[in-house]
Amino acid sequence: MPKIEFTKKHPPIVVAKGANLMKSLLDHGVPVASSCNGQGVCSKCRLRIVSGTEKLTPENEFERTLRDRLHIKKEFRISCQAQVLGDITIDADYW
Repeated sequence: MPKIEFTKKHPPIVVAKGANLMKSLLDHGVPVASSCNGQGVCSKCRLRIVSGTEKLTPENEFERTLRDRLHIKKEFRISCQAQVLGDITIDADYW
């Protein structure tokens, strides 16, 4: 089962392979910014992937469009649109 590690503040968590990143964090009591409740519209749930980018599902068309429109840097992912396939390390500005 994949492990999500953090650069600060939160202890690592273990999630099921294929679990939604945002939902997994919320289920473990880790706050995730969002005003659209995970619908992928607000992009507030973006997280910086410190390591393990290749261990998330590839960006879908919706996420790519959002990234292009809002000029989101490549090291960030929209957490409500990503599934965890392996160990990753993440960070957010608000943690």
